Amino acid sequence: MNIKRKTTIKDIANVLNISTAAVSKALNDDSRISEKTKQAVRQVAKNLNYQPNHLASALRKGKSNLVGVIVPRTNSHFFSSVIQNIEEVLNKEGYNIVMTQSNESYKKECDNIDTLLFTQVDGIIASMANETIDLTYYEKIKSKGIPLILFDRGENDLNVDYIGINDYDSSQMIVEHLVKQGCKRIAHIGGYRHTRIFNNRIRGYIDALKKHNLPLDNELLIESSLTIEDGRKKMTQLLSLETRPDAVYIASDYAALGALQILNEQNIKIPQDMALVGFGNEPFTSMVTPSITSVNQHSEEIGKQAALKFLDYTKEPVIKQSLNKIILEAELVVRDSSNIEKVE
Repeated sequence: MNIKRKTTIKDIANVLNISTAAVSKALNDDSRISEKTKQAVRQVAKNLNYQPNHLASALRKGKSNLVGVIVPRTNSHFFSSVIQNIEEVLNKEGYNIVMTQSNESYKKECDNIDTLLFTQVDGIIASMANETIDLTYYEKIKSKGIPLILFDRGENDLNVDYIGINDYDSSQMIVEHLVKQGCKRIAHIGGYRHTRIFNNRIRGYIDALKKHNLPLDNELLIESSLTIEDGRKKMTQLLSLETRPDAVYIASDYAALGALQILNEQNIKIPQDMALVGFGNEPFTSMVTPSITSVNQHSEEIGKQAALKFLDYTKEPVIKQSLNKIILEAELVVRDSSNIEKVE
């Protein structure tokens, strides 16, 4: 198979018998080039299907008008909503985004960062993978003077701008809700403790149990990857206990969906026999039976604030910028899976 060679400005210059410098200036609408030459260059570029080398341009200008975005996955309403709102804000200011996903893999995340740095992005907005413990690659971004804004999942040790919700208070709010529904043995299927947001949710859960003088059994606190399949496995594990919980708070709607499947398959009445609360307010939570109580994380606002914070760095010298931690108050959306009072 013959691979067609990419057209360069030298090819355009040869057709018009002018210098490559003149072609470059014409393509960049330089005032020193006549309108007649500009039109001729544009026409030949179109005929030859010339595509500008944005990387080379970025290297020359020291600015690419590209912002890298790293998310753990794109098949989540929360992350897709954040991405959409980042893009809407940045597009209005002449920026485009380069979107990557880590699939919760530390290695993939490192590869994404290398790719974005090679692409000469003007900034990076990221939410960390579940596997990420070593922050070396994020430190590499900082060392190059590139603005780094973290959202949802971010580590305090990096000392960078962060936008998210109050995960500790959110857990307290969930436990408070379940206690008001009469639940006394509340389990928590959480994420891994090394991730700050999940650690905060676990701390909030533990402290809320203490506040209400409820038992904290190690068998009721389970760390997981929070996938649908993991939700099924961990709920099966809880149901095998000699004394089952009467409520389960799960730190992800996807894992909550898997848990709900198991409860329905085993004909366990929800919420009478077991109440269920998820996290993230994914669209499916209102569509399944029973509908799942969940936490609204305000993804639209998180995306907008992350983009606006990056734009702050383009308006003032970086040295003048002060680090911001924007913490939004989450909202508990009560649905059938935990509304015991409504059933009774």
